This record gives sequence, C-alpha cells and structure tokens, in this order.
Amino acid sequence: MATKSSRKSAETTEPVGLAALAKLADVSYASLERDLRATITALEAQALRFETVIENISQGICFFDRDERLILSNRRYAEIYRLAPEQVRPGLTLSEIVERRAAAGTAALATDAYLAMARSVNSGKAPRIWTAKLPDGRTIQIYNQSMPDGSWVATHDDITDLIANRQIVDELISLQALIDWVPNYLWVKDTQSRFMVVNSALATDSGRDKTADMIGLTDFDIHPPEVAQRFRQVEQSVLESGQPLIDAEEFVVDASGTVKWLSSTKVPLRNAQNEIFGLVGIARDITARKQADVLRGGQANILEMIATSAPLENVLDSLMRLVESQLKGIFGSVLLLDKDGMHLRHGAAPSLAKAYMSAIDGSAIGPKTGSCGTAAYRREPVIVADILQDPLWEDYRELAAPYGYRSCWSTPILSHQGVVLGVFAMYSMSVREPTEAETRLIEFTTHIAGIAIERKRAEDQIHFMANHDALTGLPNRALLEDRLSQAVLYAQRYNRWVTVVFIDLDNFKLVNDTLGHNAGDELLKTVASRLVGCVKATDTVVRVGGDEFVIVLFDQPTNVDVISETLQTIRDAIAEPVPFAEHRLRLTASIGIANYPKDGTSPDKLLANADAAMSRAKEFGSDNFQFYAPEFNSSAHEKFLLQEELRNALARSEFALLYQPQVDLRSGQILAVEALVRWNHPARGVVSPMMFIPTAEETGLIVPIGDWILHEACRQNKAWQRAGLPPVTVCVNVSARQFREKNLIDRVVNALKESGLEARYLELEVTESLIMQDFDLAVATMNGLQQLGVQISIDDFGTGYSSLSALKTFPVQRLKIDKSFIDDLATDENDQAVTSAVISLGQKLNLRVLAEGVETEDQVVFLRKNNCDEMQGNYFSEPLPAGDVGEVIAKG
Repeated sequence: MATKSSRKSAETTEPVGLAALAKLADVSYASLERDLRATITALEAQALRFETVIENISQGICFFDRDERLILSNRRYAEIYRLAPEQVRPGLTLSEIVERRAAAGTAALATDAYLAMARSVNSGKAPRIWTAKLPDGRTIQIYNQSMPDGSWVATHDDITDLIANRQIVDELISLQALIDWVPNYLWVKDTQSRFMVVNSALATDSGRDKTADMIGLTDFDIHPPEVAQRFRQVEQSVLESGQPLIDAEEFVVDASGTVKWLSSTKVPLRNAQNEIFGLVGIARDITARKQADVLRGGQANILEMIATSAPLENVLDSLMRLVESQLKGIFGSVLLLDKDGMHLRHGAAPSLAKAYMSAIDGSAIGPKTGSCGTAAYRREPVIVADILQDPLWEDYRELAAPYGYRSCWSTPILSHQGVVLGVFAMYSMSVREPTEAETRLIEFTTHIAGIAIERKRAEDQIHFMANHDALTGLPNRALLEDRLSQAVLYAQRYNRWVTVVFIDLDNFKLVNDTLGHNAGDELLKTVASRLVGCVKATDTVVRVGGDEFVIVLFDQPTNVDVISETLQTIRDAIAEPVPFAEHRLRLTASIGIANYPKDGTSPDKLLANADAAMSRAKEFGSDNFQFYAPEFNSSAHEKFLLQEELRNALARSEFALLYQPQVDLRSGQILAVEALVRWNHPARGVVSPMMFIPTAEETGLIVPIGDWILHEACRQNKAWQRAGLPPVTVCVNVSARQFREKNLIDRVVNALKESGLEARYLELEVTESLIMQDFDLAVATMNGLQQLGVQISIDDFGTGYSSLSALKTFPVQRLKIDKSFIDDLATDENDQAVTSAVISLGQKLNLRVLAEGVETEDQVVFLRKNNCDEMQGNYFSEPLPAGDVGEVIAKG
C-alpha cells in the first residue's frame, strides 16, 4: 500500500513525462521534415542534372510509358523531326507525335505503319536498332530499349553526314587497298613535304608496320639528313616551278640496309583554282637494271684494262670489286698458282681481311687444303657450305673463324689449254651454297680472270723473249742499252766507274762443227751461268751474238786493280772444263774492256770501244784481254773512206735492186716481193748491205739511198704490171733515219706519183725498235701512210720490243718473223715456241704473219702446221734481178 507521500509524488511527475514526450515528438517531426525536404531538394537537383544531361546529349531521347504516352524528351528529339519543343510535351501519345511529324514532313512512314513498327520493336519481334529514311533525304538511326513494365526509351540520331563520311572513308579504304597492290613506291605529300598518302611498299621499306604510321612524317624522319635534304630540294623545286620531274634516278638505303636505285616521277597537285597544294610521286625500283649496267660497264672496263695491258693486280682488283657490287655479303678473292705449281699466292681480295690473306698466301694445293687448294688440285669447283664443319677445312678453319667466314666456293681458273692458272673464290658470312645467279657470276668471273692471267703471262713471255736471249735466258742487246744507260747515270751522280766487258769465245765455231749445235748450245748455257755467278746482282750479263757476251759492271770503284781481279775471275770461270758426253771441253775467250768516263761517256761509245778492245785482244791470240786505248780505233780512217765511196756510189748509179718473192703458204701463190739493195762496187765487186748500211745510217746517206730504193721499186712494180703480169705488192724497208724525216709521207707520195703505181701495191717495212724510239711520232706517220692506202708491216718481229697495247695501236697489216727464229726452227724448241707464239699473236690481232729466211722443208712443215700465212727465203727463191722475178711471177 502506497503511502501518502508516494501518491503525491506520482501525481506530480505524470504531466512532466507527457510534456517531454510531446516535445520529443515535435523534435522528431521537425527532423523528419528537414530530412524529407533535403531529400526532395537532392532529388530535384539530381533530376535537374539528369534533365540537363539529357538535354545536352547530341542524340534525340524520348521516354514512353506502357500506354505509349511520352514521359520525357529532350530538345534534340524535337529538332531532328523539325518540331518546336512545345509540340512535344509529356503526356502526348506516340500516335499524336507521329502525326505532328507527318505534318512537318519528317515522318518516315504513315502513322499506322510507324506505330506497328514501333510496337514490333518494343515487343522484341524486330531489331532494336533500325533506320528511317525521312522525306527530306535525311537518315535517322533509332535505338529502342524496352523496360520490364512495358515502357521504353529510345534514341534518335541523324546519321546523314555520318553515312556520307562513311562513303568517303570506304572510298579511301578502297583507294588505299588499290595503291597497296602497286609494287612501286607511291605517295602524296603536302607543300611542307609531309606524307599525306603512302602505299604499303613504301611504308614497309621505310620500316613502318602500317601506312598510317607514315602520315605526317617527312623524309627527315626516314632518311639520313643529306639524303632527306636532297629529296626536299628536288620536291620544293617541283612545287615552286610547277614543272614535273620525270624518271629521275635516285638512290636510297631502305630500313633493312639495302641500297636501292629508283626511277622517280614527281608531279605537282592542283586544286580547282589551279593552286598547287602538294605533289604525287611514284618510284620504280631499278636496282637490277643499275646492277646490270654496272656489270656491263665493269665488264667493258676490265676488258679494256686487259687490252691495254693494265697491271694484273689492278685488273683482278677491279674484277673482284665488280663481283662484290653485284652481290650482298659476298667477298671475292683470286689466288694465283706459283711458278713451282704447288702453292697459291695472293692475287686480289679487296674486301677480305688482310691478315687472313697474309695467312693463306703461299698455301699448298692438295686433296684436303681448304676450298681453294683442293679446287686447284682437283681441277674442278669445290663448294664448302660450312667452313667450320667441312673436313676439307680441318687444317685451315682456325684461320677463317676469327673473321666470321662461314662458306667458301672455289673454282679453278684454267687456261684455254686446261692448265691451272689460279683459283677464284667467293666467301660468305652465312652457311649456304651459291644461288643460281651467283653460280652464273662465278662462271663469268672465272673466265675473265683466266683471260687476264693468261694475257699477262703471254705478255711477260713476249716481253722476256724480246729482251732476253732464248737460249741462255740472259738479257739481249735490246735490254743492254737500257741497263748501260742506268749504270752511266748512276756513275755520273756518285762519281763512280762503269766497266763494259766485251767477251768473244775463242774457236767456238770449231765446237759446233765437230760436236754439233747441241753441244754448242749446252756450252753457251754453261758459260752464261758461270758469267752470272762471277758478278754481283746489280751487274748485267748480256748475250749479244752467237758466242759474244757483254758484261756491264755497275757501280765500280775508280781502281783498275779491282776491275782486273774481276776479269781474272771471269777468265777462270770460262776456262773451267765443261763436261759433254764423253768429252771435257775447255774454252778460252778474247776480252775487251772499256771504262766510263775515261773511255767514253755514252753507252754507244763504251760498247764500241769495248768491242774495239776485244778485237785488239784477238789480234794478240787466244785467251787474252785488253783495255781500250784510242789508238786501237785504227778503223776510223777506213770508215771515212767508206763514207766517201757511198756518196760517189749514189751519184754513179752503182746501186741495184734484187727482189725476193714472198709466197702464200697455203696456195703457193706469189703475193709480194721484197726489194733488196746491193752495191756494185767497181773494185770490191758486190758489197753486202751489212757492210755499208750501218755507215749509211750513221752518216745520213741512208735517206737519199732509201729514196732511190723507193722510187726504183715502185717504178719496177708498175713496169711488171704494164707487161701484163699479175699484180703483186713490192715491199721496201724503211730505216730509222728515214722514218724520222718529216717529209717521209711526201716522199712516198712523190714515188707513187712518178711511177704511176697504186698505193695498195706498196708496202713499207719498219722494225719494232724503230717504232718504239718515238711511239707517238711513229703512230702518226703510220696513220698518214695508211690513209694513202700504203700497207705497213713490222719487220724482224721478235728482235725488238713493243707492248701488246702498243702493237694493237699500230696500223699494220703484217708481222715478219725474224730469220734468227727460223734458222733452227726444226730443232730448237725455244725458236719453235717463239714462232708459234708470234703466229698466234698475229692471228689474234687479225694480222698476216710472214716467216723470213725459210730454207728447208722442215721449216715449211712447221710453219704450215702452225698456220703461218706466208714465207720468204731461199727454199722458194733466192733474191733475183727484176727480169728473173718477172718470169717467176708470170709462172704464178
């Protein structure tokens, strides 16, 4: 039971609790109202944002409920259909809106048809994306999205411009595909030389994956600055001048590092106002054609080098560079077979490592000696695809490995007779065999190299034979003057002596007569070898005649005792017995000595005085030597008398001509006669030309004598023709003194004119040594004579010296092989080699070849066997007087 006080307390607190609750409720309501207003405000803001976004979307947007009434749309929706915004208010049905669009001329379909289409789309029975073609030509793309409650939202997009642009894009894509099929480079640039259009060929070779990667670039982004600048200058010139550039040759290096030659055409582009706004270019790859041009030009250049006797190393170097210009990653080399026939020596390898070439220089040939040595041994090509694996390279691969050489294809270089001359090789840095094109190039290169090497060997042989004695191998008289001139110049400069030793073997004819020429030849070769062994390497031993030798002692001290010691050594060497069969031959010699400068200051004077001293030594008997003294030259007075008699002989008509026929070796027909002068001396009888021609040459009397010979020979030939004889050519020798006369051509013209002889029936014979005295003058004179119609031949061919390049320049018709090579032709292999070489050379130069001094049937047989054209000599006829020759010509 409550107390009184507790009841009172309860009565007091009850109103207080209700008030608190009411206050709390008010607070709670206010808070809820604030939250609701905030939410409403936020929703209104969000709705405004959505409305703003929808309003600013470029597409038209509309929302329809399930009853097809518009809930919301943006301004763009009304604009697309040419309606005012107030014409498209929420609450309108789709049917009402379509009718308004129809009234505005923007309804794609009739109202019922459009509603059916819309309902089909919204029900999922038709595509949600479809296009409507409006009457005004525009195309509207509509996208419908249905809602679960049957309402839907749709976007309407005017794609008219997009379709047009797409057509342009499609056309561009089609154009790009078209130009990408073009194998040539094709591009369009603007006025700043920026690429606007390129095809795939250009993009690929420029290192770009897509053509789009090239757009906006310039040549400076692709090529080195100097190349890009060249292109820029050319294109700016086209843009500024308006003139196209047609088929200009340009070269580039593409992204792979390959050098390409292009034939480029660049044409300015103009707009409707005829203003230039860029250029179009097309470039065709002409690398193959340029390589072919380079190959043809290189071939011609190399053949010219061969024809003009360029140094072999230069020819081979150019040949290797030509090969390398045609192929990528290939290095060429030529190795030459050494004289021993067992080793290969460096010939040319411009791009191979010098250290490698030094290492293989001198390598042997054999069955397992790398590619080159094996090819020379087998005499067939050897293709090694992998140097590091092939057993042929087992002993050599360590030489090649440091330089990265992986394959080597070697081909032997053969002469036309099948003799190995060397080896041509191609090296590659990759493991592979040669392609078909490379094989063709190998065949060509090997052939050209063979021609060059064989030509050089032939020239060396001819040069050696022209300047050396065929029997002993010693220098001959042709080389003597050059060596002696050099010795005199050296002695002048350094105040030294030059000693000329003239040696004549005593009683050598007796050896030939008793033991035969073979014994004499062996004896001469032995003596020659011994003489060489007695002197220094700088001295010169020369064979000047059958049993005569000259020694030029170079750089001698001014001490006669030293020279005497050398002479005694020479005498002892000659006197040493020479074994031959069962005989032991002993020789002695007569020796004459002349010293520079006491006994002469010119080569001719020294030789003459040494010869005089030798003659003096013979007067004292065998095995003697004499130094020159002026009083020895007792023949000077005799020579003076001979000069006076020669002058009188010309005035007294003491000269006469004999004629020796020249015969075709194939038909036997007389083709020509050589005019030979004889001197009918009133006291001495008939004097041989050998006795008076040298004096006439020295004194200059040879000019009037030669003029008389020329006139008389022309007169006689014309007389034979007038007598009805078959026409022949008359050959007249021209001396060096005559040839140097400025009016020689006028003299020939005068002789032809006075005699009435046609120029084609006159042939002038000149010697090699005469021509080479003044090459330019000689060629000019011969050209002038040839223009007259006069024929020219080279007499005594093989005894002088002329290079092949000079020989092919001479306007000559015939070569005459000197009698010295014909005398022992039947038995002497050296003479046979020289003769056959001269015949072959003449035929290759389209010259007829005549052999002089033919006297035996064996000589005729050899000459016919080697296809010699003509002969002259006592075998057919001795030199005859004019009347007798006329009878021979008449008989045919």
